[in-house]
Amino acid sequence: MRALLPALAGLLLFTGIAQAKDVKIAYVDMQRALLEVEDGKQAKARLEKLKSERQGKLDASQEELRAMQKNFEAQKAFMKPEVMQEKQKEFAQKLQALQMTYATLQKELVAEEAKETQKIFKRMAKILADVGEKEGYTVILEKTESSILWAPKHLEITNDLIRRYNAGEGK
Repeated sequence: MRALLPALAGLLLFTGIAQAKDVKIAYVDMQRALLEVEDGKQAKARLEKLKSERQGKLDASQEELRAMQKNFEAQKAFMKPEVMQEKQKEFAQKLQALQMTYATLQKELVAEEAKETQKIFKRMAKILADVGEKEGYTVILEKTESSILWAPKHLEITNDLIRRYNAGEGK
């Protein structure tokens, strides 16, 4: 998609002046729209709650490891070498388990976020296709940090997308 944008821009620049009058372009900030539509706000709240719950579990496990390490440090001078080795091994296993749990929870959060946003973006795409057809746009571009560096504000239709989405279009 990103490779298509420079080619499209080049094509638009080299079309004749008479044809350029027929070109109608708009752009949308999909990330802003995602954060401002009601479903996006609700999804963000659900994801934050999920993240917070999981962070609580991780914090409890980390605290257990800290206590275990503190206890070990206080008692290691009195331990037999084989007991010390066993405690170090147990600590290393618990640390590895915590790291694996963290990685798993991160992957789950990323997957859940992708699932939530995909539903919203799919519905937005329907709305934008309808707007494009009805309003006669030649192309509707997505504004990102690297794709549209500047464009006149009157070409942006993000607010219209948000309004239509919240009104129930695209279901």
